[in-house]
Amino acid sequence: MLANHINGTVYTGVTSNLPKRIWEHKEGVVEGFTKKYGIKMLVWYEEHSTIEEAIAREKQLKNWKRAWKLQLINQLNPKWYDLYESII
Repeated sequence: MLANHINGTVYTGVTSNLPKRIWEHKEGVVEGFTKKYGIKMLVWYEEHSTIEEAIAREKQLKNWKRAWKLQLINQLNPKWYDLYESII
């Protein structure tokens, strides 16, 4: 999950190359929602064994209420640190 600031706008996505995809968001080369709202901070992620598993989890999270997503982020990253540096 990406965010623009603590408790801000949250974006959920899936990728097979997380460092590359986050770099694209940070550099603004990805048009759309994340660029429009300045969403550049990696605040939560999880890894999966297969892309099918990852897509299923993404769909599940996208159907969650915002409060549930914020709770998930707060449990694992309570200060909303940008986790990008930890994955490169």
